[in-house]
Amino acid sequence: MWAIALKEFRQVRRDHRMVALMILMPLVLLVVFGYAASFDVGDIRTVVTGPQAERLAAQLPEQLDVTAVRPADGREQARQALVDGDDMVAVVTGGPADRPLVLVDGSQLFAARAVQTAIAQRAASAPAGTPQPQVEILFNPTLDTSVVMVPGLMGVVLVFVGTLVTSLGVVRERQAGTLEQLAVMPFKPRDVVIGKVAPYFLVAIFDMALIVVAGLVLFGVPFNGSPLLFALASALFLLVTLGVGVLVSTVSQNQGQAVMLALMTLMPQILLSGLIFPVEAMAAGVRWIAYLLPLKYFIDIARGVLLRGAGFEALWMPLTMLAILGVLVFGLAIARFRRDLAPRIPSEPAEAEPALAQAGAR
Repeated sequence: MWAIALKEFRQVRRDHRMVALMILMPLVLLVVFGYAASFDVGDIRTVVTGPQAERLAAQLPEQLDVTAVRPADGREQARQALVDGDDMVAVVTGGPADRPLVLVDGSQLFAARAVQTAIAQRAASAPAGTPQPQVEILFNPTLDTSVVMVPGLMGVVLVFVGTLVTSLGVVRERQAGTLEQLAVMPFKPRDVVIGKVAPYFLVAIFDMALIVVAGLVLFGVPFNGSPLLFALASALFLLVTLGVGVLVSTVSQNQGQAVMLALMTLMPQILLSGLIFPVEAMAAGVRWIAYLLPLKYFIDIARGVLLRGAGFEALWMPLTMLAILGVLVFGLAIARFRRDLAPRIPSEPAEAEPALAQAGAR
């Protein structure tokens, strides 16, 4: 037993990447959980409209961060601000004796609950005879958790398929030795990457269609926006996740390393993307990381299209970020592949003939 234990320790010690992952991953998860695990939402973006907008803006609870005061706007303009995602709350005022209307974005679950609590506390402490605000929850009137979570979970499924499965598929080629066979064939690095990614892309597209239908049928998630816009966002997001999977596989020597590295890319996305904990409630030290994660942008688009019915003019920024991340990640993956295999991959078919003949002789 002691000899087996010593042998295992030596084998683990030789795998420096695995040792580093085993030590760093718990530390990373602890830091991320410690700074991101918060449901207390503050500084809720609020727009105040109507004739009494300026007077009422100064009387709102401190949790509501007034970003704009528009006396000339009414209910429709206030609602559109919520559809576009510019604000989470819109307060519509009328005459001096009228009850103000508080429109709340129900797709922002924790922010909506915080607004309800703040408004109720302010109403309880208001002088007698003061018009009490009327709260109306839009896009998710019952504040159902599944309606908000399912669009985000669609992205998690794509991350799992795109990153973990793709990285394992490419590393399997390395362990089986078939990657060396590709090296002597007339393929460029981008040909290898695209060829390996294409099947997983098709499987992920099928998975996306399946979980969207399941979300609509089983959980009652609405689909208020454009299917084409959602399909475009899904395709861009898949390019990023598949690129991350290929990039992980290029720095992994075996499937164990690929799994650990893939998990290290998966966990921060799940924890910091706004799926579980609101991004606005995270500490500033880790909040900036959320804006580097593709899942954050996909969740913004999924909730915007499915729940609020937002259009391209409201979602162009997250779509653009997904496109930039896709080009960047795929570029890094191809560059890494080229560095590993380019000396052994002939650039032209004619150059491949001696290599193929030599491989056949062996």
